[in-house]
Amino acid sequence: MVTLAGELDSRRAASDGRTSEARAAVMARSLRVLEESGLAGHALGIGDVCPDFVLPDAVGRDVRLSDMLSAGPVALSFYRGAWCPYCNIELRALQEALDGFHDVGATLVAISPNLPDSSMTVTERHELEYPILSDIGNKIASEFGLVFQVQDDLVAEYRDMGIDIGGSNGGTEWEIPLPATYVIDQDRMIAYAFVDADYRKRAEPSDVIAAIASLMA
Repeated sequence: MVTLAGELDSRRAASDGRTSEARAAVMARSLRVLEESGLAGHALGIGDVCPDFVLPDAVGRDVRLSDMLSAGPVALSFYRGAWCPYCNIELRALQEALDGFHDVGATLVAISPNLPDSSMTVTERHELEYPILSDIGNKIASEFGLVFQVQDDLVAEYRDMGIDIGGSNGGTEWEIPLPATYVIDQDRMIAYAFVDADYRKRAEPSDVIAAIASLMA
């Protein structure tokens, strides 16, 4: 059985094989600094009450968390952006597991700081059937405690790869959220949380579905 972790590991191995030593060193140093910052440990977690929010989807329609919660629990997946290959792998894995989320009575939604046009591109490319929301300025991700500034040396490497995070987010700030997955119960209480400073690690969809099934039981 193919797992999300397995797909991510395969991507990591392929990336390691074609990344220069200099670039790999910059990325490793940036990751180490982020891990040592303790940001992941200070983000919202199980037992916390998450903020209500309204965000636009890929076609500009407003989506409110409390409206989704009226139908049952909500699974939130924060991702870095359409430029991130690991995020794209996760988005596809969530689509493949979508029936499982529906079976346990949950709504699935993904959130990034990208503009709605980028969200639409991602939705069409991966044939996603769940909402992709645009958190312009990382306002909601900041309330969850997930946002950090990309370090200058890593900015230079990304630019060299043709990645403009500020532009894709509709501004000049190179701020992104830690990838994170939450299950929110109907009282806006966080019942499940997966937050990791290492962007190559993501919650397994089957684990998220199991957490929702346990909550509903």
